[in-house]
Amino acid sequence: MPTIGRTVPSPLATEADVAAIAGGYHGDPFAVLGPHSTRNGQVLRAFLPQAYEVDVVDEAGANVARLDRIDARGFFAAEIPRAPFPYRLRLSRHDGTTVELEDPYRFGFVLGELDIHLLAEGRHDRLHDALGAHPLTLDGVEGYAFAVWAPNARRVAVVGDFNEWDGRRNPMRLRAGAGVWEIFLPDVRTGHRYKFELRSAEGYLLPLKADPLARAMERTPATASIATGALETAWADAAWLDDRARANERDAPISIYEVHLGSWRRGPANRYLTYAELADQLVPYAADMGFTHLELMPIGEYPFDGSWGYQGLGLFAPTSRFGSPADFAAFVGAAHAAGLGVILDWVPGHFPTDAYGLANFDGTHLYEHADPRQGFQPDWNTLIYNFGRREVRNFLIDNARFWFDEYHVDGLRVDAVASMLYLDYSRKHAEWIPNELGGNENLAAIEFLRRTNEMAYGEHPGIAMVAEESTSWPRVSAPTYVGGLGFGYKWNMGWMNDTLAYLREDPINRKYHHDRMTFGLLYAFSENFILPLSHDEVVHGKGSLIGKMPGDEWQRFANLRAYYGFMWCHPGKKLLFMGGEFAQSREWNHDTGLDWHLLEFGYHSGVRALVRDLNRLYAATPALHELDCEAEGFEWIDADDRDASVFSFVRRGRQADALVVVVSNFTPVVRRDVRLGVPAAGLYRTLLNTDAERYGGSGVTPGLPLASEPIPHDRHEHSLVVTLPPLATVALAREPAGA
Repeated sequence: MPTIGRTVPSPLATEADVAAIAGGYHGDPFAVLGPHSTRNGQVLRAFLPQAYEVDVVDEAGANVARLDRIDARGFFAAEIPRAPFPYRLRLSRHDGTTVELEDPYRFGFVLGELDIHLLAEGRHDRLHDALGAHPLTLDGVEGYAFAVWAPNARRVAVVGDFNEWDGRRNPMRLRAGAGVWEIFLPDVRTGHRYKFELRSAEGYLLPLKADPLARAMERTPATASIATGALETAWADAAWLDDRARANERDAPISIYEVHLGSWRRGPANRYLTYAELADQLVPYAADMGFTHLELMPIGEYPFDGSWGYQGLGLFAPTSRFGSPADFAAFVGAAHAAGLGVILDWVPGHFPTDAYGLANFDGTHLYEHADPRQGFQPDWNTLIYNFGRREVRNFLIDNARFWFDEYHVDGLRVDAVASMLYLDYSRKHAEWIPNELGGNENLAAIEFLRRTNEMAYGEHPGIAMVAEESTSWPRVSAPTYVGGLGFGYKWNMGWMNDTLAYLREDPINRKYHHDRMTFGLLYAFSENFILPLSHDEVVHGKGSLIGKMPGDEWQRFANLRAYYGFMWCHPGKKLLFMGGEFAQSREWNHDTGLDWHLLEFGYHSGVRALVRDLNRLYAATPALHELDCEAEGFEWIDADDRDASVFSFVRRGRQADALVVVVSNFTPVVRRDVRLGVPAAGLYRTLLNTDAERYGGSGVTPGLPLASEPIPHDRHEHSLVVTLPPLATVALAREPAGA
């Protein structure tokens, strides 16, 4: 092996270019490296620090020329007296081996002019196909194309397994019109790990950055992106997609099972279940329980387990904790085959500060606001996207599009919408900046949410966009053309807070808090509501749902059963976090699976049997779901029986004879001979009794037969005399005439 000497001045390259390339700070590597025409043919330059000799070979493998080493750090060049031609570089390496490589700098542009134009305008509808890493065959050569938006960087390079993570080897070309850097790397293959190495405008090296549009990432605590192409899934869910609009409509019986995939159930030695195992276990379980949808807490790759996915940095990469992107696609396909829609929690409001992520991406506040009064979220110590920047909006909107296009998901539940809508969210005076009108509304975020919802519904008919919005912001679920935000549904956080506060009270005190159960009906039809009993109610010291219930063991379970009956009969779609269906006793812990052994005990298995029956009753009874979002579907019978803590109401469907009478007794007292006004004469049968023995109840029944009498009561011409079981909800349906 020859001795490596000092740098030798050469007419083939300037000392400044050689120093900049070898030093890893040249901003225009394609102007130096690769083939460049001369009067005598071409000059070919390469930076290959792993080699001590470099030969140029033609397509037949014949030597054409040897490049001169003109810099000891590995800069080679030679003038070749022939026109440009397809060539390879044969390297004699310092480790004594020989290898042939394609030269990335002999290839032309990766992105077309239309791509650059759309990227510059921030309106590229297929951003995930333009930026990131994509398999590509260019001039008959296979490899991967890389592209990343970093307009303020002085130099960007791809580093990875294929170049020993050496940022000097594969610096990228800047497409100045769009601030995008690109390169085609012929020797990269699917599965290679990579990141981007950036120098700021001032010239200093930034921490290595993961690809913002990577489709796969390493499993935490590793943080590299993984080269992978678009899915090649043999989808078999065309019939589901064609019909899913029916499953997501306002008149559909929507019952959502919210799941954290990492802790629904664990495998041996407390390991995660894989996507395949979840498809085999979770999907049939949820379908058997009668749920219509799975809602998955965020599955975009995230570094910290304790964030549950809500602080994600791989927005386009399904988390590798449970398998590959193809495995996740198969999970969605399995859900669709079982008749379940899949909703993903989506977090466009903020992102974590991890150095390898979006923060200070190109040495500037590229994705986030520079001013912490606009760009820092104090509640979660995270950064807030700059929604006013068109490229950032394009990035986020395309991410929503990506999950619909690539993974056939059926909806997105947008997290923490209130934190996006209000500039002063969780901020004290002088800690925020008013908008140009002097108000506290985040006008850019409002516009972003509207555009996202317009894209989602416009391009993917039948999906559902859901807002977790905790304030009284008007028309969240109204169309954008009437001034709404354009969501399909909104979580009813007020209903959840009020009713849980009521249930926590000892029954003897509930008469003083009666309005907590009735107040929600004052605004129940102002939005398309989902009633959520979500993960937020069983963490951070809040205990479990069953743990919130007062009284002895029997009363606690009876309270929860009565509450579930009230909820499933109340206007609004339903959402229940995993474990709630069998009254998980302890607070949710993301590090372990649910306590499935509790089902060996009767009260717990009784609650699960009730939830299964509630879902089936809800789906089979038009009066309980058709007019969930319409005032015509609800009528109080008696909202003011506070002394008895009894609530009675009617639910109606579209057909005149589709009605259900619902009564909830929230005291542990059997109330006999209760007269109840009913909207129509006839015989009434029991559809639901949460006090039934099979659910763990005492077995008190409303009484038989339940025949109406022409005795006016509760503003109705007819009435029934019923027995109300203790701490129970009962639902009664009128038999059709002649039945």
